[in-house]
Amino acid sequence: MQTRTNNSAREAILESIRSHLSLSKNSDAREEEIQHKTERGPGLVSTVITDATPVVDLFKASLEEVDGHCLIVHDETELVHALTEIMRNLRQTKLSSLRVAVSDSTEVRRLTELIDLDLDEVAVTPSVAEVFNFDIGISGAQAGIAETGTLLLDSSRERHRLVSLVPPVHIAILDASQIVTTLGEALSLMRKDEQVSPIVTLVTGPSRTADIELTLTVGVHGPQELYVVVRS
Repeated sequence: MQTRTNNSAREAILESIRSHLSLSKNSDAREEEIQHKTERGPGLVSTVITDATPVVDLFKASLEEVDGHCLIVHDETELVHALTEIMRNLRQTKLSSLRVAVSDSTEVRRLTELIDLDLDEVAVTPSVAEVFNFDIGISGAQAGIAETGTLLLDSSRERHRLVSLVPPVHIAILDASQIVTTLGEALSLMRKDEQVSPIVTLVTGPSRTADIELTLTVGVHGPQELYVVVRS
């Protein structure tokens, strides 16, 4: 009797595993494709990169490899135009309203005011209770890692933690001079008074998790879309 019970339990467990693996088939196929294309190792861009590749181009390629969006602009006029077009497209395709939460960066607030679009609401660093009501978060970024397309957000320099992590869409503004090749270089760049800030958030593409029934899901623990506007 005990053996029969153990066999039944074993079959139930195996059937559950088979079911979960079946659900994750599409995600597995995409991951295999990415691994097949990758030439520089896990987490790094698959595009063939040489030592002569500009660091901004490498950052853009790496970010797009993890389903982020990257726009490169050359002056403030182009930057404001890029912000306007991103929001206009989101309103036409995905968002029914444009409620925008911005960080406390003076520059980010000023650029948001220049957007040539009627916004439903704009708030600076809304509270924890309020930030869930916003569609888009706009912030600066203190550094970028080219080989992985990662943003570094230092909350000791700018209040952008909630703005960057809670709304469905995050738009980050990054200066090209703040993009370096590796994590080590980025941490050196972020170092102040021989110490790295204890409140640094690393963001690599939209939020994603495979914890739920082994199925890759985007946007569970953070933004579903990430746009980075790089000012060169």
